[in-house]
Amino acid sequence: MIDFRRLLAALIEEKVEFVIVGGVAATLHGSARLTSDLDIVYGRSREDTRRLVAALAPLKPYLRGAPKGLPFHLDVETVRAGLNFTLTTDAGPLDALGEIAGGFNYEVLRKRSISVELFGMRCRVIDLDALIESKMAAGRPKDLEVIAELETIREEIENK
Repeated sequence: MIDFRRLLAALIEEKVEFVIVGGVAATLHGSARLTSDLDIVYGRSREDTRRLVAALAPLKPYLRGAPKGLPFHLDVETVRAGLNFTLTTDAGPLDALGEIAGGFNYEVLRKRSISVELFGMRCRVIDLDALIESKMAAGRPKDLEVIAELETIREEIENK
């Protein structure tokens, strides 16, 4: 089970630069689909990376799907050397992504996002058009399935 409030609070308290993407973003835009993880695109500067590591350390991050006992330590060097991390934490699954399909990194998404309030906290969420673009670019079956729903939501918003 995922504790969205706890994950978001950890990121926000450490002032991590991030944008919510994926299933949670789709839900926030009106999708009826449920998701069991939190996907974020995070800033890649050394300071952003340090903040991300500090935010996640108390949550005991570990590579999701990796065999138990596999040596893994999420530190600044590990994050800087990698890009996308699918993690299990004490608060639930988190995908910390350096970028997503369509060339969407944090700098691009910062401009293609909206500010929302979740659990009394302000955070950024990919805007609906960028979400549709990223899902089209990813082209995975689960992404293609949600595009029609997101396009219908966009049409409803435009027709209001």
